[in-house]
Amino acid sequence: MEFKEEILKALEGDELWTVLTFKTPHGPGVTLQKLVDIVEEAGWKVLFKANWWTADIPYGLARLDLKKGDREKILLGKWILGDKCLLIKLENMPLEKGRDEFFRMVDSITSTLIHDPVIRTMREQY
Repeated sequence: MEFKEEILKALEGDELWTVLTFKTPHGPGVTLQKLVDIVEEAGWKVLFKANWWTADIPYGLARLDLKKGDREKILLGKWILGDKCLLIKLENMPLEKGRDEFFRMVDSITSTLIHDPVIRTMREQY
């Protein structure tokens, strides 16, 4: 992704959540793998990864739980299909604000997937 350096710089922030909003020409699987590759090349270990997307509208949400040394981060990638990779917004968020953003995005995507057991389990965790 053309904005790899911006992602890595944001991951150095003190807040738990790093929230990335971007366009991608790739499908859900490739988009998630590109994010994984970026963080792993920078020395982050991926503890958990998930990707949700809609069938009706070409957008989705990727979540990576990361660890590097004694630091833990959550990278939340809000993506929409486009003709090229384009960074729209990147910000660090504290626990509560990041959690609320995560739930808001999952709710917007999962209206047709609300009975999915993985989503129910994740929602119960937070």
